[in-house]
Amino acid sequence: MPQPNKSRFFPLIVAVGIVAGIMIGSFYANHFSGNRLNIINASSNKLNDLLHLIDDQYVDSINAAELVEKSLPKILKELDPHSTYISASEVETSMQDLRGSFSGIGVQFTIYKDTVRVIRVIKGGPSEKAGLQAGDRIVSVDGETYTGEKVNNEETMNRLKGEKGSTVKLGIVRCGKKKPLEFSIVRGEVPVNSIDAVYMIDNTTGYIRINSFGETTYSEFLAALAELNQSDFQGLIIDLRGNLGGYMAPAVQIANEFLPKNKLIVYTEGRRSPREEYTSDGRGTYQNMPLVILADETSASASEILAGAIQDNDRGTIIGRRTFGKGLVQVPIEFRDGSMLRLTKARYYTPSGRCVQKPYTPGQEEEYEMDLVVRAEHGEYYSEDSIKADGKKFHTSIGRIVYGGGGIIPDIFIPQDTLGMTSYFKEAYMQGLIYQYAYVYTDENRKRLDKLGKLNPTIDFLKKQNIVEKFASFAEKNGLKRRNLMIRKSHTLFEQYLLNNIISDQLGTSAAVQYINRTDPAVLKAVDLIERGSAFPKNKKRK
Repeated sequence: MPQPNKSRFFPLIVAVGIVAGIMIGSFYANHFSGNRLNIINASSNKLNDLLHLIDDQYVDSINAAELVEKSLPKILKELDPHSTYISASEVETSMQDLRGSFSGIGVQFTIYKDTVRVIRVIKGGPSEKAGLQAGDRIVSVDGETYTGEKVNNEETMNRLKGEKGSTVKLGIVRCGKKKPLEFSIVRGEVPVNSIDAVYMIDNTTGYIRINSFGETTYSEFLAALAELNQSDFQGLIIDLRGNLGGYMAPAVQIANEFLPKNKLIVYTEGRRSPREEYTSDGRGTYQNMPLVILADETSASASEILAGAIQDNDRGTIIGRRTFGKGLVQVPIEFRDGSMLRLTKARYYTPSGRCVQKPYTPGQEEEYEMDLVVRAEHGEYYSEDSIKADGKKFHTSIGRIVYGGGGIIPDIFIPQDTLGMTSYFKEAYMQGLIYQYAYVYTDENRKRLDKLGKLNPTIDFLKKQNIVEKFASFAEKNGLKRRNLMIRKSHTLFEQYLLNNIISDQLGTSAAVQYINRTDPAVLKAVDLIERGSAFPKNKKRK
C-alpha cells in the first residue's frame, strides 16, 4: 500500500493556523478593547485572503469549525503549560469540583466484571432518598440494558448525570432479591466536598485534609474548625498533599485566619496585570495557634499559595516534599458557544518575592509533564540533598533563607516510603487488582462489616482475616503469577493498601485517611512538632 504524501497536508495545517488566528483575533477585539490587537488587525486582510484561497482551491473540503476546535489547544500550548481550551461539552465537568456540586443521582460506583456496582450512596442525595444501597448492581438505565463491553466510567457518568429535576430509571440487581428492582430517581445537586477528613488526631491536635480549592472550600474550612473547636483543639495540621489547587481566593481566606494584620499573603503581576497584593485583615481567629502544613510533589497552585504564605511569614512549619511548582494565574473566558478559555494573565508571588512556577519551554508540554518523573530519577523523593533549586535566595520575615525556582521546599523533608516495595506489588497496583479485591471483599462481607460500624472494630477485624493471602489467591486467578518471597517482603504494604481501600469502600474517605495517618511519617512528625512546641519556625537558616 503506498504511503500518504505528507506534503499534501501542509495546506491543511496552514488553514488551521489561519482560522484559529482569525477566531482568536475576533474574540479579543470584541471582549478586550485596549489590548494589543493592532498586530492581528494589521494582518487580518492577508489572513482572510489566504483563508478564502484555501476554501476556494484546496484539494479537499474542510470543516472550519472543526479545525478551530482542534487547533485552539495546540495554539495555547505554545504559550505556557496551563493556558487551556475547554470545549462546550467539557466545561460542566471541568467546573464541578470548583463549584462544589453537580447534578446527578449521588452514588460512588466502580465497574467490575462489566457491571456498574454501587460502592457508596451519598448521604442526603437523590439515591439515598430513592432507596439505593451499597452493593447494588446497575443493570439497565432508562429501560436499556447497560452491561457488557459498552460499560465504562465516562459513559456511566454521562448516563447518571443530567439536568437537575430530570429523572433516570435504573434497573437494580440486589443481593437476596430474586428479581431486578426498578428505581426512578430525580436528579439533584450532589455536593463535591473539598475537605474530606476532619478529626482529632490526639487530645489536643486537630487535622484537616483539603483535596482542592473551590467555591465552597472556605466555608467548609470554617465548619471544620468549628467541629474541632468542640474538642478544644490546641494545634492544627492542614494536609495539602495531592491537592492540585483551584481558586486562589479560598487559599487567601484560609491564610488570613492564621496571620496578624497587614501581613502579605500573595501578590500577582503580569504584563497587562499591575501588581495586586492580598494582605491579612487581622480578623483571623487562630493567629497564635501552632500550625503545620503537609505538602508533596502533587500540591500545586492554590496549595502553594497557602503553604508559601505560612512559610514566608514564619507562621507555621511546612513538612513533606517540594511542591509541584505552578505559579501561573489563569482567568476563565467564555466563548459564545459555551466553550471556555483559561488564559494565563499573571504570575503569583509569595510574600518573600518568590515565583514558585517551575521552568518551562513554550511548546514543550511533554517535557513539562515529565518533571515529576525526572524528579524521581534524580532521587529527589528520597533525599533532601537531591532537591534542585535555582540557587536564588529569598528571606522570610525573620530572615530564614528560602529558594525560588519551582515549588515550595519544605522546612522538614519527609522521604517517600519505599519499604516493602517490590515488582510484584507494583504490578498488582498498576493492574488495579488491589482496588478490585478491596471491592470484592467488601461486597462479599458487607453484612459483617455493617455490624462493626466504626473504624477501630473494623481495623481489628480485618487484621485477623489474612487479607494478604486472600488477595494473592485472587490476583493469581486474575492473571498475576504468585511470588511468595515478594509477597512476604511486601506484606505490610499490601495489608496497608488493602485495608485502606476496604475501609474507604465501607466507611468512607475520612475513615480511610484516619487509618493511614496512624503510621504516616509526615503526620507523626507534625504531631511531634506540635507537642514539643516547635511548630513556630525559628531563625535557623537552611543550608
